Amino acid sequence: MLNFSVDTARLVASRLRARQHDQVAVASARMPAYGVEAAGSFGAGRQADATHPAFRFEDVPQVSIVVPVYNHLEQTRHCLHALAQVGTSYTFEVIVVDDGSTDGSAEWLADCPQVRIQRMAENGGFVSACNAGARIARGRYLVFLNNDTEVTTGWLDALIGTFEQYPGCGLVGAKLIYPDGSLQEAGGIVFADGNACNYGRGGSPQDPRYNFVREVDYCSGACIALPTELFRTVGGFDLRYAPAYYEDTDLAFSVRAAGYSVIYQPRAEVVHFEGKTAGTDTSTGIKKFQRINREKFVVKQHHALVNQPLSQDFALSPARCATHRRGQRVLVVDADYPRVNHDSGSLRMFNMLVLLRELGCHVQFWATAAADRDDDARMLEQHGIELIVAPSRAQALSWWYAYGTSLDLIVLSRLPVALSALRLTRRYAAQAAVIFDTVDLHFLRIARGAAMHGNSAEAAWAEELRRSELELIRQADLTLVVSEYERTLLRELVPAAEVQVLSNVHPVHGRQSPFAAREGMLFLGNFEHEPNVDAVRWLVEEIMPRLRARLAGVSLHIVGYAGTEALAGFASGDVLVHGFVADLEPVLRSVKLALAPLRYGAGVKGKINMAMSHGVPVVTTSIGAEGMALANRRDAMIADDSDAFVDAIAELYINEQLWLTLSDHGLENVRLHFSVEAARVTLERILAAKSVLHALPMTHC
Repeated sequence: MLNFSVDTARLVASRLRARQHDQVAVASARMPAYGVEAAGSFGAGRQADATHPAFRFEDVPQVSIVVPVYNHLEQTRHCLHALAQVGTSYTFEVIVVDDGSTDGSAEWLADCPQVRIQRMAENGGFVSACNAGARIARGRYLVFLNNDTEVTTGWLDALIGTFEQYPGCGLVGAKLIYPDGSLQEAGGIVFADGNACNYGRGGSPQDPRYNFVREVDYCSGACIALPTELFRTVGGFDLRYAPAYYEDTDLAFSVRAAGYSVIYQPRAEVVHFEGKTAGTDTSTGIKKFQRINREKFVVKQHHALVNQPLSQDFALSPARCATHRRGQRVLVVDADYPRVNHDSGSLRMFNMLVLLRELGCHVQFWATAAADRDDDARMLEQHGIELIVAPSRAQALSWWYAYGTSLDLIVLSRLPVALSALRLTRRYAAQAAVIFDTVDLHFLRIARGAAMHGNSAEAAWAEELRRSELELIRQADLTLVVSEYERTLLRELVPAAEVQVLSNVHPVHGRQSPFAAREGMLFLGNFEHEPNVDAVRWLVEEIMPRLRARLAGVSLHIVGYAGTEALAGFASGDVLVHGFVADLEPVLRSVKLALAPLRYGAGVKGKINMAMSHGVPVVTTSIGAEGMALANRRDAMIADDSDAFVDAIAELYINEQLWLTLSDHGLENVRLHFSVEAARVTLERILAAKSVLHALPMTHC
């Protein structure tokens, strides 16, 4: 009881220090329940805990939360009040297993009408208590929660949501945080000799190493979730580990043996009050079962332990031991985090990262121009991507020095990033293969713009870019381009280079509404990109005046990032500038045509992919269609001057049969060349290429 009171005081004191130093926002981002709302309910503390928590009774809950209790009534009160105060989108029941308490817990719990009480005849320990609670659970999912914990905002949504995002997941564990704000555990590591450790213990809960979804060896039973049926199928917690220790480790290994993964979920943050005060003497008291049960665990799980890292390797590389279940270690470097709603390059990058992880790689992403993690970055973490955050040059050099030799493959995305990073990769990660991902050929895009505008300065710049880009292609082990056109061009310019096509990546959504239910036209683009601004100018100034005489009253919708800033002067009665639209699906379900009148540029055009993936036919130019395997009047309408472009729009807008032909073939084009599966095949081929991945994976961490 004294330990709980001391830890509670530490928690309150840490909040006060944060406020005094004007760091409330930082503390709230780190531990959501430590903000003003939680501090108010917790600070009123003792009097609030004397009351009984109010839960909403559920006959058929989605989740059953099992809380084993043996004395320590003050902790139980606090735990249940936190459960009642923190909101969730899931319905749940609370099952408290009173394991023979003698301190008045039974009497207090009897006055909690919305809590299901399971009383044990005598104290049998954590293992028996948890199994007893699970036997009466009615939820689809089980959550085991220690009574010496305080849950935080979003904890349950994060835990249970992991099963939905990762269908093969069988067990999820939370991030455990000490009351002083330091990290207790970000998943556990089990070594070949059966010993185990809490990864990240004593570190910062904000450290990116501890903030991405990760497959782990086990998660501490202070807060874990798994499907109720699976828990029963594997036999629950093994009674050979009674009263406690190694039951949670063994459960994780049993879940994995049943064909499921064990995952650490960093967004499920839970404060654990007792973790630091359990002592270290394994010769007396309940702690002695840690040594006894480790021996039992080694005997039972000896086949699985053969594949675990060695204890001595942890001192050399804790991070590698923590991710030993992954294969090749891949670092991807770009200037910024992918903004999937802003541009096709970001969508391609995001899908590439996710595919690399699905193919078994441990994927790290470094946004060199970003100072810290934001919402887009945290989305990557939820997809299992580890972020590298090193905003200063000194921090960057330190990272390369510490971790460069652990990498198998490095992807440098875009010319400026590759120019600045290639020397570092060769110096500190000489064993790794280097891929230069062009995204598009920069020199080609700039040269075309210079030729169209007659700009000699741009032409000179394009020539400088050409020399730099081709030199990078010569130095890289492999170069990625987005189209066969660019691959063919590089074969002529750099014959010895290894070049592969990894194009845009789009899910195929399908045609969601018929021809007759649609109206209007769409131009979609990122208007920080000059070729898109030029295309809109041509569309509004030359094409729309001609089109109004052919299709009176038809509106043009201009949608995209930075549109309202760059294009405000183009708006009129039938030209609607919407700017950024977060959800494009309603737009693509309602418009009849997508227009892409690009006069210069390079690469593959995501706006065309996006429209065709929704079954929306496209009118574009030869530049727009370049590298996309499009045939005129089969996959798209292709025209290069104003009159021909207007003719193509007018015919396609009223000809339902032609519209359906282009819609069907456009969908098939995306499936064949720009789908997730097409990209997966390319990445599998790259990862398997011995000439590229010349570094062999390590057997242990």
